Amino acid sequence: MSENKLREQICELAKSMFDRGLTGGSTGNISARTEDGGLLVSPTGTSFGRLDPGRLSRFNSKGRLVSGDQPTKEMPLHSAFYDTRSQAGAVVHLHSCHSVALSLMPDADEDNFLPPLTPYAIMKLGKVKLLPFYRPGDPQMGEAVRGLAGKRTAVMLANHGPVVAGKDVEAACNAIEELEDTARLAIMMRGYNPKMLTEAQVKDLVTRFDVEWDD
Repeated sequence: MSENKLREQICELAKSMFDRGLTGGSTGNISARTEDGGLLVSPTGTSFGRLDPGRLSRFNSKGRLVSGDQPTKEMPLHSAFYDTRSQAGAVVHLHSCHSVALSLMPDADEDNFLPPLTPYAIMKLGKVKLLPFYRPGDPQMGEAVRGLAGKRTAVMLANHGPVVAGKDVEAACNAIEELEDTARLAIMMRGYNPKMLTEAQVKDLVTRFDVEWDD
């Protein structure tokens, strides 16, 4: 994909998520690999609903900002995914309501944040790691991701929001939407003792769809 088309795609997908209430105000950030090994990144303090393709922060393959506005303060978080997951072509971070709500629950599972309610979260995300709270922009968030050694495609920042890496920007956006949808289901089902997927069903999905699933 040409860089111009990638710039347009980033802005189009970001606006779609903003318009549907998946992140509001000037929250969230998004990045994608360019064909030459560089990065396009949403600028700091910008709204997903009003990103300008021509003002995206542009990094070269050596990680130096070469054009555009100043990037999001969460660059250490994005860089950690790219550095530990060679197949990552995009990273998306949202402040989506239901996933944040689920992270506030005292019984939230730190190793496997999303309950096995549907097959799609398992297929698109694998296990989601719940990380502790960090101040926004804290480089320690990136260090926490590096500590996972590339074994997770997605993390949930407690009291903050989800972060997902994908093979490309469309895949990353689809996966983070699946994360939010599953969190919403989990919140809806609290207190109802829902019938979840069995361990055997989860294992079958992991095997059949070649899901990364560290035990």
